[in-house]
Formats: sequence, C-alpha cells, structure tokens
Amino acid sequence: MRVVVCGAGLVGFNIARYLARAGHDVTVIDQRPELVQKIGETLDIRAVQGHASLPHVLEEAGAADADMLIAVTHRDEVNMVACQVAHSLFGVPTKIARVREQAYLDPRWQDLFRREHMPIDLVISPEVEVAHACARLLRLPGVLAVIPFADDRVRCVAVRCTGDTPIVDQPLRHLTQLFPRLRVVVVGIVRGGRFFVPDADDRLLPGDEVWFVAATDHMERVLHAFGLEIRASERVVIVGAGNIGFYLARDLERELARASVRLVERDRARAEWVAGHLAHGVVLCGDAREEEILEEAHVGAAEAVVCVTNDEEINIMVGVLAKQMGCRRAIALHNNPNYRRVMPHVGIDVALDPREITVSSILQYVRRGRIRAVHTLLDGAAEVYELEALETSPVVGRTLRDLRLGRGAIVGAIVRDGEVVVPRADTTIAPGDRVVLLARGDAIPRIEKLFAVRADYFG
Repeated sequence: MRVVVCGAGLVGFNIARYLARAGHDVTVIDQRPELVQKIGETLDIRAVQGHASLPHVLEEAGAADADMLIAVTHRDEVNMVACQVAHSLFGVPTKIARVREQAYLDPRWQDLFRREHMPIDLVISPEVEVAHACARLLRLPGVLAVIPFADDRVRCVAVRCTGDTPIVDQPLRHLTQLFPRLRVVVVGIVRGGRFFVPDADDRLLPGDEVWFVAATDHMERVLHAFGLEIRASERVVIVGAGNIGFYLARDLERELARASVRLVERDRARAEWVAGHLAHGVVLCGDAREEEILEEAHVGAAEAVVCVTNDEEINIMVGVLAKQMGCRRAIALHNNPNYRRVMPHVGIDVALDPREITVSSILQYVRRGRIRAVHTLLDGAAEVYELEALETSPVVGRTLRDLRLGRGAIVGAIVRDGEVVVPRADTTIAPGDRVVLLARGDAIPRIEKLFAVRADYFG
C-alpha cells in the first residue's frame, strides 16, 4: 500500500515508522528540513520538503498513486486542505486528518467532512482521546492503562506487581486453581524494560508491568486478585488547562457526580476561559511548580494529580512534588519513550503517551483485514487487536492449539453472540467471533494472514 504522511512530528514520524516496518511504501512531507533529513536517514524512506497542502508538493510525494493520505501536521487547516486537494486533484481513496480545534467538530457542523464537502474519512482529535484515556484511568485507580474492546465487554488492562500482590511468584497456570472463577488471560509482561508474551509456566515478579485481558463485568474480581480495589478517584487536581485538561475536567464533571476537580493553569486568559466553561471545577492561576499553588489546590488530599501541560519535564516534576505532598497517584503526559522507563523510579504512577493513542486510532484504518479495533503498546513493541473471524477465514473451525500462534501472539478473549468466552487450547473459533488478541510486532504479518487479510478492505 502507498501512503503519504503529511507532517514529520512525533505522530507523523511514528506512523511512518510503523508503516515502513510493515512493508508499506511511505512518503513523508514536512516543511522543516531537519525533520525531512531525520526521516530519510532514520527510517530509510522517501521524504519531501514542502507545504503539505500545496498541489505540486503532494504531486511530488506521489499522491496520484497513493492509496491513503494521513495529515498530521500541527495546523488543522493544513491537514484539512491537504485532504481536500488529495481528493479533488489526485483521487486518493482514503484520507485521515488530525483536527485539534473542537469548533470544527461541533455536532452542529457534522456534515462538514462529508464527501461532497470536505472529504475526510477519519478525523482524529488527539486531545479528546487522551482526555478519555485519563478518565478511564481515574475510574480504575491503581491501573496503568485501560483499553476497551468489543463495545466495552472486554478490557485490556495493565497493572504493576509489587511484593504485596497476592498472585506474585505464582506460575500463571495456577491462576485458575487459586481463583477458579477468574476470567482473565495474562497477555504480556514488561520486565527490565523488555516486553514478552508469557506462557503458562512464567511467574509474575515484583516490579513487573502486567497486561491482561478480562471481561469487563469481572474486572472488580480480577483487580482484587492483583491486590487492587475499584473505587473511582473523585478528588482530582489537573495541572494544565489546555485542551486535554479542559476535556478531562468536563468528562469528570459529567461522569462522576461527586467529583471535586481543581485545575492549575499558568496563563490567566486561558484559566478564566476554562473557569467560565466548567460547571463546578475550580481553576487556579499560577505555576504548579510552586508548592504554595499546589497547597491551594489541596493536592495533598487529592486521590490523583494529572499533569498534562505541554512541557513533559514540568509534568514529571509536578507529579513527583505532588506525591511528596501526599497525593496518592500521579499521572504525567510525555512524548519521549525514554521518560516512560524512568517515571516509575521517580514516583510517577502512570506515564501517558499521546502518540500511542493517536497512532492507534490511525492504525485501525491502515491495518488490513476485518479489524474492529487496534491499539499499539509500548512504543510499537506489540499491538492488541479486536478481529472479526470471517466465514472464509483460515482460523474458523480450528482450535487455538491448532493455530500454533507461538510466543509471538496470544488470544485474550473471544466475544461470541455478546458473551465473553475465556479462551483455552481446545477453544474453536466460530464465524462472527470477535477475537481480542495481542501480537508482538514481529508476529503481526502472520496474524493478519490467519484472519483473512483481504485486498478489497479499502474498496
């Protein structure tokens, strides 16, 4: 597949990297010569310097032969116009645009992106998606990530083991013996910075980051087995009242009737605007790195602090300070994968990477086959899929044992006729099954073939 990526920033770079690694023909456009050079040298793919919405630049990038255009520059208008030009002049079949300004996405203007107006097949709003991800984390204190699948009948969740975790140092095969009614499959472990798919003889150790898949209605029982309780965080301090902070505060006000939300924002004009658009939230104007401001925000009594400023070092610093002042949990936004490895050691409980959320939304359109959802994990180390088993798929009628997925992939759950089936070796996949599966990066091509990769997916 031939793809043109407009924008070589963090999101564009990572999309290009994933697509190139999967064997796609990728060209990247960016105005900044240093990023164009980095793309060409680091990823060994074609890069074009220029304004992404100009016809001659798109032509030079090969838009006339492209199957897809992904516009993720920092300017919404450039992204939208690039999609319009790609459609009108070059007939690009599939167009994706990142749009941050919510005024464009107001339900009153829902016809804006229709084919006869401004034809965009998928509009990605990263700030909204990141805010939703934060809200899911706050509803399940103690977890590192929550990803819903199959209309939220199934969730993929990450937790960190400690010496007090009840099931630590137990072979995974013993989980069903210790908790006979536990409907959970451990699909991945991060240990010492290395991700691997475990087998039944692997043990969970203190410090492990554990990824599991479980039925949503069994989540309380599963988290109890990991020594965690389900009780939503209601006293929350949000540092940074930009789009993410504002959308998160709004989500919490809508979903948690007893929520006490306080925001800290340095820019006075922005602080006043946000204060005027929240129902109950309190907005404080000041620098969150100053202890007096955090005291005024009552961070010591907060159940969680969520640091989502545009400066990841400030996010980490404030998160650490808040924990020292008594806050139970710190969530910090970052864009550097190296920071993710450091954060647990300095007291940050959850490292939130907006790139993964944005890239995951886009990959759902890029991956071939009958894919309902896809989420990339740990800077591309693995992907979690929700796949529909087609009538003619090679997996239909075969047991999981017969599929021989190996150590590179594992089935976490199967949703059949609305019911969650815990997969076993002798489980047979039926037509229409929605399979939630984790695959390591090197196993993805084989999994796509098993689930009937079809050339007509984009038709």
